[in-house]
Amino acid sequence: MKKRFLSLMMTLSLSAAILAGCGNSGSMASTAASTAVSAEAAEVTTADTAESASTAQAQSQAVPIKDRSGNAITVPAQVSSIISMAPSTTQLLIDLGLADKIVACDTNSAAQFADSLTKDIPQFDMMTPDQEKIVALKPDLVFTSGMSSSSGTDVFQSVRDAGICVADIPSSSSIEGIQEDIQFVGSCVGESDAASAIVTDMQKTVDEIKAIGSSIPENEKKTVLYEMSTPTSDSPTIYSCGKDTYIDEILTDIGAVNAAGEQTDQWPALTEEAAVAMKPDVIITSDNYTEDVVNVLLKLSGWENVPAVQNKAVYTVDANLISQPNQHVTEAMIDMAKKIYPDQYADIQSAASDSASSEASN
Repeated sequence: MKKRFLSLMMTLSLSAAILAGCGNSGSMASTAASTAVSAEAAEVTTADTAESASTAQAQSQAVPIKDRSGNAITVPAQVSSIISMAPSTTQLLIDLGLADKIVACDTNSAAQFADSLTKDIPQFDMMTPDQEKIVALKPDLVFTSGMSSSSGTDVFQSVRDAGICVADIPSSSSIEGIQEDIQFVGSCVGESDAASAIVTDMQKTVDEIKAIGSSIPENEKKTVLYEMSTPTSDSPTIYSCGKDTYIDEILTDIGAVNAAGEQTDQWPALTEEAAVAMKPDVIITSDNYTEDVVNVLLKLSGWENVPAVQNKAVYTVDANLISQPNQHVTEAMIDMAKKIYPDQYADIQSAASDSASSEASN
């Protein structure tokens, strides 16, 4: 129970960092002009577009002078040793082929990616890291997350004071923000091209899903309740996702209606009565601590008349994929799309071949 509670609180703390905010969901993509009035205008437009693309590429490859929180940073010219204090960043670094440069990480990263990291790698609690030991490791770069500053205190101040570059990446609230995070990390570690390739593949998946989602008629859209927790007598609250979150964006792109999409809180705490009143057609849960969670949800007292329960449209999604804001959220996106609209998304496949999305059990 304690482990479940701590995991949920970590997810909510990461999400709350969005509210503390650091405006990391700015625009990344530029749109080319659609039609030229004349051949001369077309040439000008093409030249302007090429110049914009060239500028965007140069900016993505430039070494950042500010982190994603807006703090001034000085990234070393050569980054050979990295400490990653967030699973989403650790996984990205591994995907960029930099696992051997990770000299320490947070405890969650160590648990999830042990097979890819150095054996017996030093681990630190992201909320209360041992700054003295971090400084002793003499890393070139330390990546932190909004989780580490959720208490309002900079728990890496001593590391900064030691002259070590600490780059903070708060949890992004949009797909575009996540893509910017990926490009930021790539630019810091000298892997801009590889990061750009990841973002390009990610966007292809998003665009493919959006094309299908936009074709679903309004009167056929399914209402989906996303749950991060399962109500119990001890903990009856259901945490979901409201508007201005990348999970809400994912549901919308799929062509569904987020049952909690009108909630003013980004991560609303719902009562069972409120959730039941939403009458969701589908329930998606990322609760990976409740044993046989699907059947538990199907048997909840008072939920008998909820369409999702009546039709057994209750499914799981891998919490590690959906709650860690990096390129792998598109795998969760595909998994959710196939479960919500199996016919429409039957042919879509993820660019990543090792998706860890879990299948629902009815």
